[in-house]
Amino acid sequence: MNKTVNQKAWFLILPVLILVAFSAVIPLMTVVNYSFQDTFGSNKFFWAGLEWFEEMLASQRMWDALGRQLVFSALILAIEVPLGVFVALNMPKRGFWASFCLVMMSLPLLIPWNVVGTIWQIFGRVDIGLLGYTLDKLGISYNYTQDTLAAWVTIVVMDVWHWTSLVALLAYAGLKSIPDAFYQAAKIDQATRWNVFRYIELPKMSGVLVIAILLRFMDSFMIYTEPFVVTGGGPGNATTLLSIDLVKMALGQFDLGPAAAFSIMYFLVILLICWVFFTVMTHLDKRET
Repeated sequence: MNKTVNQKAWFLILPVLILVAFSAVIPLMTVVNYSFQDTFGSNKFFWAGLEWFEEMLASQRMWDALGRQLVFSALILAIEVPLGVFVALNMPKRGFWASFCLVMMSLPLLIPWNVVGTIWQIFGRVDIGLLGYTLDKLGISYNYTQDTLAAWVTIVVMDVWHWTSLVALLAYAGLKSIPDAFYQAAKIDQATRWNVFRYIELPKMSGVLVIAILLRFMDSFMIYTEPFVVTGGGPGNATTLLSIDLVKMALGQFDLGPAAAFSIMYFLVILLICWVFFTVMTHLDKRET
């Protein structure tokens, strides 16, 4: 007996396929096209092969930007994940204050990226910013436009302020999914607070923490708007991350071929590191269970 297959479902997902094609696939193919060709204007292209990829691999500029990007992402994960878990552990679990804390934790996530950069740009200014003015009056030298350390501290603290809430909310959701019977059994066994966290809460949060780490890594590795608004990649090239360097190359210098090769390599590095993160965290999760 032949079973009739209903093909009408394709019409429901057709708008999504068209949207993805215009927003992702077609731009990606355009970038791939530019990465293998050279152009001198007038819409005339000349085959370049792997020339732009070889140029980028030999470019010290790209490797320096990659190093700064890896340091930034490592700092972000090292701060935001433990801090988010700590906040989630200390949030109320029920009642009015639980709802209040959830709303307050969600507020930073609603602020657009360019607004976040503008807020911290003004906040850190010595002349009119509350942070910069206060530190200056306390005798602490702070100028994110001239001092490399101050610039890095500013963009790291800015990102922590903006995105720690995401980790905290995900960790909180994992904690809420733990049945009360686990805590009752731990209380009967007179388990310490550390043992409760180590053997009950942390394993139950591992799934959402994998998602949090992947999301925060991808966001931090592709960050552009906030640090560009605050420091513009300066002072010098101190905060010129990969995305900022790529935009400068493509729009500032109009080197479309090298920029296209750069962006493809950028994309592949993100895919590779995300795959490594996911594989390692999934393996650890299986060992815990």
